[in-house]
Amino acid sequence: MDESALSRLQQALRVLALLVALGLPAGLWWGGGQPVAVGLLRPPWDKLAHAGVFAILACAIGYASGWRGGRMLLAGFVGAMLVGLVDEWHQLHLPGRSAGLDDLAADAVGAAMGSSALLIRDRARAWLLR
Repeated sequence: MDESALSRLQQALRVLALLVALGLPAGLWWGGGQPVAVGLLRPPWDKLAHAGVFAILACAIGYASGWRGGRMLLAGFVGAMLVGLVDEWHQLHLPGRSAGLDDLAADAVGAAMGSSALLIRDRARAWLLR
């Protein structure tokens, strides 16, 4: 693959990551406000869902940032955690929903996993390019 095609692919993936980084929080905000969201997942599966969603979110935010290294990891983790805080705050105001530190902890585990995946990707890329 020539350099120009690689650059276009990376730009397209960055746009896709940005769409995911914007779409997931919008889906959490809108979907979380629907009556069907009350009791949708039972423990412990709800924590697994939190971790999975926030791992994807951290990856998307970090990759969409266009940064590399520590700044990318920090952007992904902090961005995902900010979404988690807003989501838990939002749940305080929804009938039948409740906010919890256990949910926020699952969000943090997921954000750390997503940031770790970014780190592995970054190191693999550096190794392949040397």
